[in-house]
Amino acid sequence: MSKRDYYEVLGVERGASESDLKKAYRRLAMKYHPDRNPGDKESEDKFKEANEAYEVLSDASKRAAFDQYGHAGVDPSMGGGGAGFGGANFSDIFGDVFSDFFGGGRGGCRGGAQRGSDLRYTLELNLEEAVRGTTVSIRVPTLVNCQPCDGSGAKKGSTPSTCPTCGGIGQVRMQQGFFSVQQTCPRCHGQGKIITDPCASCHGEGRVEEYKTLSVKVPAGVDTGDRIRLSGEGEAPVRGGGAGDLLCRVAVETPVNLSRRQRELLEELRDSLEGDSSHSPKASGWFDGVKRFFGDL
Repeated sequence: MSKRDYYEVLGVERGASESDLKKAYRRLAMKYHPDRNPGDKESEDKFKEANEAYEVLSDASKRAAFDQYGHAGVDPSMGGGGAGFGGANFSDIFGDVFSDFFGGGRGGCRGGAQRGSDLRYTLELNLEEAVRGTTVSIRVPTLVNCQPCDGSGAKKGSTPSTCPTCGGIGQVRMQQGFFSVQQTCPRCHGQGKIITDPCASCHGEGRVEEYKTLSVKVPAGVDTGDRIRLSGEGEAPVRGGGAGDLLCRVAVETPVNLSRRQRELLEELRDSLEGDSSHSPKASGWFDGVKRFFGDL
């Protein structure tokens, strides 16, 4: 079954603003949340569909890729790689062919250090925590540099050796008729070096898996769909480069025992803060208003 257009899923126009996207997603999330529809598979599927649509359209680069290429631009299984053809993937697929035509190939730059992957974490908050702001401690699994080999992957006292296949460049050049095409070296996988005597702790990977406990400062006035970035708290890189980031996506738990009118009033209170880039000054008043309408939450 083919996927629906993400704009259609959220019920917004293609030129919708970030604020419109957030409002549309929030309404759908509240309507179809599994806690409100226990055992309803259709509601669960619609909740997941809305979540996926907002995840793409709320990210500027992913939205641009989707606008230009549709689902193929953001779905790795369809060749988009999640970053769209407009970014690094386009360059990886076509860049070397073009550079060979016009000279000045990129040489060994692709065989250098690579940044570690970003991690994603769903940060669940209750309504009061979201309104007032808080600091929470989270525990996340990640990949960190192996201590015995200091991330090199080689046994202590030894060093990686230059890959004899690519000569340390990380790429090999293949001649196909009139075309000269560069590809990632199949032996060192673009690293330019190979491990002849691997570290016993990480088996030559240079990274090991462990849990990290992190403190996340949540500003007042956050809402479902907002994201908090912790720079450098993602996965460690593979033998060099910088660590990735940890992206915490906020999910605010809304009380399930509210009446329809109460939920509408809560929506009005939330929407009254829309467009205010500094939610904090209004946060206390918003929460007091919620308590006044709904009693002690």
